Amino acid sequence: MRYEGNIFRPFSEANSYLLQCTIGCSHNRCTFCGMYKDKKYRVRSLQDIKTDIIMAKNHYADVEKVFLCDGDALAIDTEILLEILYELQQAFPSLRHVGTYAGPRSILDKEMTELTALRAAGLGKAYLGVETGDDELLQTVKKGVTADEMLLAGQRLIQAGINLSAMVLLGLAGPGEPSRRHALATARICNEMKPNYLAALTVTPVPNTVLYRQVREGKFTVLNPFETLEEMKIMLENLEVKGLKFVGAHASNYLPLSGTLPEDQAKMINIINHVLTTQDSNLLRNENMRGL
Repeated sequence: MRYEGNIFRPFSEANSYLLQCTIGCSHNRCTFCGMYKDKKYRVRSLQDIKTDIIMAKNHYADVEKVFLCDGDALAIDTEILLEILYELQQAFPSLRHVGTYAGPRSILDKEMTELTALRAAGLGKAYLGVETGDDELLQTVKKGVTADEMLLAGQRLIQAGINLSAMVLLGLAGPGEPSRRHALATARICNEMKPNYLAALTVTPVPNTVLYRQVREGKFTVLNPFETLEEMKIMLENLEVKGLKFVGAHASNYLPLSGTLPEDQAKMINIINHVLTTQDSNLLRNENMRGL
């Protein structure tokens, strides 16, 4: 298999065959993200993608899961995406899952008929970087959409029958009242969006990003671990999506927590309360064990 540059995937796609369909991210302007700064966005040729599928077939024989890289494969023209999905189905008889990152603007640019066609062709899961439900904060971090547009993007995926994994960033607003406002607004947009999965990650300043420069210049304050947990607690207390799979075990998080709402909600909140009450840093993931 052939790859250009660094390859990123959600941690839940660890066992997936990674098929690089685009190079980089179609937006690539978020202030906190350093994932695709070494790449200029473009769509790979369909012939190159088909060749990679053949190479994977020869190497693996069969696979059950595929993840379409890079940052926003949903930005590809629908007819080409449908052909890629068809080729995957033909190559791998046991294929049961195809996932992709999905930018909000790329979702909104497609008609509902296109999204439902992609679902029918095998696109089963999309990972949407919601980040926050705070409209002002979305503009600050240059996400490229308003909160209403982000909500609509998520709802369109759900309506099309595509499993939605919404990703949000703890600490994105900094400390104090902005942190609380971010947590409440994020819970609110998730309650309206009703994703199947909600992955909470902790913002980490990455070199060569705007956020990293803001931290160095004293223009942004990173939350300490306990402030981050307080933000997660507020979010959890205000989530009301029945059956939601909350995934807080990402390597960036200080306290790995996962569960299903509402049955595990109180348990997760109690765990956070215990850590906040004791202020025991030994209960937290060691800093050198955290990742991006």
